[in-house]
Amino acid sequence: MSFTYDDVGATRRSGFCPPGFHPLHVRTRIGEGHDVFRKASEAVLTWEMHRAMGVGIDATADRAAPDVDVTVTLAGVIKAPCRVVWTVEEHRRAGWAYGTLAGHPECGEESFVVDRTGDGTVWLTVSAFSRAAKWYSRAAGPATRGLQHAYARKCGAVLRKLCGGEDAG
Repeated sequence: MSFTYDDVGATRRSGFCPPGFHPLHVRTRIGEGHDVFRKASEAVLTWEMHRAMGVGIDATADRAAPDVDVTVTLAGVIKAPCRVVWTVEEHRRAGWAYGTLAGHPECGEESFVVDRTGDGTVWLTVSAFSRAAKWYSRAAGPATRGLQHAYARKCGAVLRKLCGGEDAG
C-alpha cells in the first residue's frame, strides 16, 4: 500500500506545510530533567502514549521504526491506516512520524517528538499537515481540524501524566 500524499517525510522540516493542506503545531511542556525525557521518549516510541489515550493501536512492531505499519482505531470504529516514515533517537530528541495510507479519513503526515531543551525542560511537539480524504472528514470541515488540535493537546496531557506530571485533562 502506498502513501496518499506526495511530500512523504516532510514533517522533519519545521513549519513545512504543502499547498492545499492544513498545518497543525501543538507544543506541550511535559516536565523537567533526564528521567522525564527518558520516560516520555519511551512512551512515544513504544505507542504507550497513544494506548494510554484510549486509542487502539495495531502495529507491525513494538516500537516505532521506518516502514512499520500502524492502524489507529478511534472511537472504536474509525480505522486509520498509517506507516512510520521517519524516527529520531538522539541525546535530547526522540520521536517519529507516520503518513496516511489508503482508507485513512485524512491525507497527510503527523509527527510526535519529545525534546529536552538546554535548561532541562521536556516538551512534546505534535506537528502535522492534513486534508480530508473521506466524505465524513470533508463534511465535518473545520470541526475536523478542531478535533485534531484537541487530540494533539490530549497527547501532551496524557504524556505528562505518564511521566509523573499533572493529571491528563
